[in-house]
Amino acid sequence: MTVTWEESGWEQVAPGVGRCRLPVWDCTAGIVVGADGVLLVDAGSSLAEGARLRTGARVLTGRRVTHLALTHPHFDHVLGAAAFAGAEVFGAVGMETVLTARGREELRADAVRWGLDARAAAEAADALVPPRHAVSGEWTLDLGPDGGRQVLLANVGPGHTAHDLAVLVPGDPEVVFCGDLVEESGEPQAGPDAVPSRWPAALDRLLALGGEDALYVPGHGAVVDAAFVRAQRDALAARFGVSE
Repeated sequence: MTVTWEESGWEQVAPGVGRCRLPVWDCTAGIVVGADGVLLVDAGSSLAEGARLRTGARVLTGRRVTHLALTHPHFDHVLGAAAFAGAEVFGAVGMETVLTARGREELRADAVRWGLDARAAAEAADALVPPRHAVSGEWTLDLGPDGGRQVLLANVGPGHTAHDLAVLVPGDPEVVFCGDLVEESGEPQAGPDAVPSRWPAALDRLLALGGEDALYVPGHGAVVDAAFVRAQRDALAARFGVSE
């Protein structure tokens, strides 16, 4: 029996490309389906949430997740990562320095501060390991066959954090997974690990990657267009006093 995107818990954005808006923090996870591999973009806020994403991906594709791209090291995007045993995990270079024992403790504390159950937060933080693959510039993943489904991972930060990774999926339309460099359901959040002076330039790189006709998938909220990203870029520049 063929399972539809909606039945498997995913919203189709483009052919073979979808996303899921997770509850509580409205965090977005993405999926890219190739003949030879399945890429997940971000892993949710806990091992249980990661397991639900893993199950939804298998229901949709009939296969396991083979690749996992983490857009940035915040708890609601990474604490589910250990649910994807055997997947090749990618992050922006330097992300491994955040996921040390001290960094994992900070993620655990942040998750609890935002309302995640303390036991679930501790379990996920203890199981979290740094990405195996560090992306310093751009990295092309081949989900097959013979280059028929390629995905570009691009280290476009710093901005929202010091380690922001975007995911470009070529096609018609092209799709860009932005992480929290772009947010639609609220004002972009600039925590203590943000680099405000570089954030507008990171959005310029996103726009250069995707172009005017791409669909941009924020870390939180509805899918947007290039005009929205450009407006948010200008608002951030004004907010942080960044010259054009």
